Amino acid sequence: MAKRVSLREFQEGLVKRLADAESAPRRDLLGLAAGERNWLVDLSDAGEILPVPPLASVPLTRPWFRGLANVRGTLFGIVDLSAFCGGPVINTGGSARLVLVGQKHGANCGLLVSATTGLRSPDDFEPDNAPYQPHDWVSHTLRDSHGRPWHHIDVIRLLGHPSFLEASAA
Repeated sequence: MAKRVSLREFQEGLVKRLADAESAPRRDLLGLAAGERNWLVDLSDAGEILPVPPLASVPLTRPWFRGLANVRGTLFGIVDLSAFCGGPVINTGGSARLVLVGQKHGANCGLLVSATTGLRSPDDFEPDNAPYQPHDWVSHTLRDSHGRPWHHIDVIRLLGHPSFLEASAA
């Protein structure tokens, strides 16, 4: 049987949870691993994260375009982030995940990643002042406390990048 809580206890508990949430560190970046690289996506750009469903292959497309996924009746084009960047193709089993990144921007697109590495705070990183950025759609590179580089994806620039839009093998 459910425990009965008075309105006063409920309100006090709610005030406490809101205060705890305000004092908690900001976690507005999603960490991703794809191949040998670490990536960051703004949490506001990351839609749903889900295990990899069956993918329908699309003939005459580049190897990094892994196919179409049906997510609750909506088709999403799936791009293997590692292969798109010249790395190895990601195995769709195990810890691989789909991150649906395009819905907010009007594109049904998902990124296939090796794993999600959790929510991160911008305070967990230091700027990497190297002038080289690996791709036009990487807004900047950061370094974590272990010195590992993390590339911050500008999702809007990625979705509009000519090489990302050209999935045909022709």
